Amino acid sequence: MSLKQQLTDDMKTAMRGGDKERLGVIRLILAAIKQREVDERIELDDVQTLSVLEKMLKQRKDSITQYVAASREDLANVERMEMGVIEAYLPTKLTDAELEALIVAAIAEIGASSPRDMGKVVAIVKAKAAGRADMGQASARIKARLGG
Repeated sequence: MSLKQQLTDDMKTAMRGGDKERLGVIRLILAAIKQREVDERIELDDVQTLSVLEKMLKQRKDSITQYVAASREDLANVERMEMGVIEAYLPTKLTDAELEALIVAAIAEIGASSPRDMGKVVAIVKAKAAGRADMGQASARIKARLGG
């Protein structure tokens, strides 16, 4: 079952169950997916849908930081709840050891030896990690490994 179909089924379940908070978040997710499909005139596959979810998650993290700084804990809690629903649709995150092994394998695969090869390594890691790792953290590790 595709991720979009899973979201649609979960939306129906939330409607039947009267879970208004979860229903609202799922509708936000589906609206973001539909918006991207309309904008780009394509049908999103699971990888592209995951990228929409990751973007939404990042937006929630940024909002929480701003709300906490503004002493608006009530709004931060709403964002945290939304993050929880969004995270449920993302694949499990790689452990530090798994990410490190993936980076080492990517470096070995292309024979990277200098910071100039970083883009190629990041591309390989991003393709293999697909939504299971924070690419900012992965990029920093790759840079450190390549002596950047």
